[in-house]
Amino acid sequence: MWKRLSGAAVGLVILTTAPALAQDPSFPVALAVDVSRSGETVKPVWRFFGADEPNYATMKDGRATLATLGGLAPDRVFFRTHNLLTSGDGTPALKWGSTNVYTEDAAGRPVYDWTIVDRIFDTYRARGVKPYVEIGFMPEALSSSPQPYQHDFRPGSGALRTGWAFPPKDYGKWEELVYQWVRHCVERYGRAEVASWYFETWNEANLPQYYWGGTREEFFLLHDTAIKGVRRALPEARVGGPDGAGAGDQFITAFMEHAKAAGTPVDFLSFHAKGSPKVIAQGDTSHVRMGVATHLKAADHEFAQIAADPVFRGKPIIIGESDPEGCAACQGPANAYRNGTMYSSYTAASFPRLQALARRRSLDLEGVLTWAFEFEDQPYFAGFRQLTSAGIDLPVMNVFKLFSKMSGTYVATTSDHEATLDDMMRDGVRGAPDVASVATRDGDRLSIMVWHYHDDDLAGPDAKVSLDVNHLPKAFAHGARLTHYRVDRDHSNAYAAWLRMGSPIAPTEAQRQTLIDAARLATLDPSPSAVAVKRGGARIDFALPRQGVSLLVLTPD
Repeated sequence: MWKRLSGAAVGLVILTTAPALAQDPSFPVALAVDVSRSGETVKPVWRFFGADEPNYATMKDGRATLATLGGLAPDRVFFRTHNLLTSGDGTPALKWGSTNVYTEDAAGRPVYDWTIVDRIFDTYRARGVKPYVEIGFMPEALSSSPQPYQHDFRPGSGALRTGWAFPPKDYGKWEELVYQWVRHCVERYGRAEVASWYFETWNEANLPQYYWGGTREEFFLLHDTAIKGVRRALPEARVGGPDGAGAGDQFITAFMEHAKAAGTPVDFLSFHAKGSPKVIAQGDTSHVRMGVATHLKAADHEFAQIAADPVFRGKPIIIGESDPEGCAACQGPANAYRNGTMYSSYTAASFPRLQALARRRSLDLEGVLTWAFEFEDQPYFAGFRQLTSAGIDLPVMNVFKLFSKMSGTYVATTSDHEATLDDMMRDGVRGAPDVASVATRDGDRLSIMVWHYHDDDLAGPDAKVSLDVNHLPKAFAHGARLTHYRVDRDHSNAYAAWLRMGSPIAPTEAQRQTLIDAARLATLDPSPSAVAVKRGGARIDFALPRQGVSLLVLTPD
């Protein structure tokens, strides 16, 4: 793990090491949208999020971040978190949390207390967010190896796998705990509501050095008994798994074979896929290079296993953690990109490619879960993988706002600077940049997302985009109105504003308001603007900076 840096130091990694290429000329890009060529219905795969630390949800910035997420698609956004059954007093720490739902009395009889976990779920539901319920981790009183119990993880050091990670000493008590919890949720939130949630067991049980202290067979037994408890309380509950790490193994194949043999119900399949950034040294300078190829290959390795199984290949799939790298709570030079537009442009470019991989194998990709939330009471822009910092939206959050504005059906797009899926899986984006788009039509509303992505976090020339929109509906006969949203170095970017003000450790009230204003999703001026339509077509020209993301929304004039 990388040595921890302050927020200011993280910012300097980008500012002081990237060669100055600001004078490079722009390069032309030809994009085209054919509105007459419609495809599948838009599936909002982006609406899944999660974090290690469950207790942050009920804190001030956690509540605000959940409100933003829930507002993007009320009652359709899901949140997954670790530690919902972990013992403790609810005090959060990095990669830690607790609810203390289960203890035992002197005679060894179970004692249930739903107070903290109810507060977490209540906070979700009050903000239009639903639980993606991860059944874990092991309560101290049930752990077969309870001591030491809480881990001592710190960025760069500390053992992670302690008593919380081990199988139960009594599988009957484990099943009963899950049953009592789900029954309580049904009583509190209603049968139909809980039936709309997702239930899965544990996290990355194929990584025994981190999240699981038992054998594979013990995990399968843990899963079977947990799902039995869920279904005993709510027979129509949506259950699945295994939310294993995309580690290049055959874990999901073994899970499917076990489920068929044991008769354990599976309504959805889930796995994780991550990228791998590196710091590239070039003489006296260095920069971050993203690993999107690793991310896509990890996902496709899991997709291939599912597609090969005739029983499971029709099941909905959720990539239960899908991120540019593996540790949200870690900091350092390789993670410096997270505060700014590298993370947001990576997100815009990678989500359509993950969907394309699933489509290529005729699979049903239902969700892509971003393992990022917020870290309460940490320094501004400290370098964690998060959606907000100190309660302020980061550029990546604004890309999710753009995703939320795309609905209806997809329409065909082409670009003469789009990286092909195969090239991206093999080489990433290391040569020419990836300037590409996706477009959707919802009635007479057309939304076109365009991104300018490169793996290397270096300055580069703008893309001079010429966008031709063809075969517009008759409603556009008298012209169109364009609203052009933008996330780049100058728009929707609180981090850039913070750097410009000198990276203050404790911004003043006026400075904080400036950051909040800079974080808002911005439009290019003037917006909306008039666009001429001739013979059913329109031409829109604009410059798109490197790491920039645009959403162009056209409506009839």
